[in-house]
Amino acid sequence: MAQDQTIKCKDCGKDFVWTADEQAFYQEKGFNAPMRCKECRVKARANFNNNQGGGQRQSFPITCSNCGKQDTVPFEPKGDRPVLCRDCFRKQREH
Repeated sequence: MAQDQTIKCKDCGKDFVWTADEQAFYQEKGFNAPMRCKECRVKARANFNNNQGGGQRQSFPITCSNCGKQDTVPFEPKGDRPVLCRDCFRKQREH
């Protein structure tokens, strides 16, 4: 049986206890060990949700390498690989 572990939070530096029960749950779900204390996890999740959920995501205009259609992608193309529009990307993933 696992024993409680003390982990240092990567954000605030405080030590927190990762209980044996929590370890079993994380292992069952295939999760990695926590790197933040509960308070910092709550703050990080709220910050992520505020930035992702209602916020504007940056997008970059592209010309599809396959069909020539104009579209946008959520990453900055580097020019070293072909970039596909949403439709061509979906079709490629289906195969």
